[in-house]
Amino acid sequence: MPSDFSGKWRALCLLVLAEIAGMSLWFMSAAILPDLTREFEISPFSQAALSSAVQIGFVAGAVLSAILGLADRIDPRRLFAACAIVAALFNAGLLVVEPGGALSIIARFATGALLAGVYPVGMKIVVGWGQKDRGFLVGTLVGALTFGSAAPHLLALLGGSDWRWSLSVASLAAAAGGVLCLFTTLGPFHAKAPRMRIGAILTAWTNPKIRYAYAGYLGHMWELYAMWAWIGIALAASFSAQMPSDAAISLSRLIAFLAIAAGGAACIAAGVLADRVGKANIAIAAMAVSASAAVASALTFGGPVWLTILCVLIWGAAILPDSAQFSALVADFAPPDQAGSLMSLQTALGFALTFFTVQLTPLAADFVGWPGVFTIMAIGPALGIAGMLRLKRYQLGPQ
Repeated sequence: MPSDFSGKWRALCLLVLAEIAGMSLWFMSAAILPDLTREFEISPFSQAALSSAVQIGFVAGAVLSAILGLADRIDPRRLFAACAIVAALFNAGLLVVEPGGALSIIARFATGALLAGVYPVGMKIVVGWGQKDRGFLVGTLVGALTFGSAAPHLLALLGGSDWRWSLSVASLAAAAGGVLCLFTTLGPFHAKAPRMRIGAILTAWTNPKIRYAYAGYLGHMWELYAMWAWIGIALAASFSAQMPSDAAISLSRLIAFLAIAAGGAACIAAGVLADRVGKANIAIAAMAVSASAAVASALTFGGPVWLTILCVLIWGAAILPDSAQFSALVADFAPPDQAGSLMSLQTALGFALTFFTVQLTPLAADFVGWPGVFTIMAIGPALGIAGMLRLKRYQLGPQ
């Protein structure tokens, strides 16, 4: 038992570091976009495509992984490592192609496809280390995902106008994270599928519990990545009403990093609580606060900077903790040798939705303004709450 306990924490710590490093590639283009547009002529469509290409690439990679059952059939550590290292190479490719051009968008697509071998695969590894504390384990990993997603904003802040420095550091970190994952170990609850079973993903529909967990996840994803991808740009517009443009951009980067990172910290704490009070209950509470904070951020937009910052930080802290619980619920309800495929499919469906939300968000902002966009984002968690209430009623009813 002591050796299992120490092995569990060693594996978790290594996996968290690897996840942070690997996922630092996700929002790199959005974080350095102000610097890119100062140096290059990039159309509004291409600006959005640089971010949304990652999403659609992730969907393609996750669907392929789910159909082939990659995370359930092969050593997930090697899959994680290979995907992180190759993704780092594609990300670094932005240094040698024209930003906003076709090749840069293809490179971002490839980066997203390869990250499908990092995030869901990391969850496959971590759920193998526990059952009763699965909410905490998945919450910790999603917290790591969040810190990694926030990292580009911090790198952009540290790098100033030197976007090449920020891009290079993220690429090196992701490659190092891939190597680090090779030193993790698999837990006692890890299950391997003996062969490829394409029909296994149909469990997502035939099992009502998994279906309702998917529904809640889709409501959550409606707002999450649209907020993460564009909150820095939106805050710069809000702060510019109260301060000079350069100061507004610098402050918006800092607050974007803090807001996303706040979700990571809250995700870990919520994971501990979820194992005690119920994963669905935590998801409902998080979505209620998130929807309220989105509306509050809309109401304060362009107003006192401190008040907008407060609302956005609360929004950032509340927008993520439910994500881990949806994944943990799927892992709970799925056959152990299908958990990796079903979690990959879950993320694929969620990120398919984010392709549209990320791409349409700046276009919608031109029509209804950022306050209107924030309000529209609140619709997602409201629908997610409805899905979780259905799940709770199903669990309480006759089986």
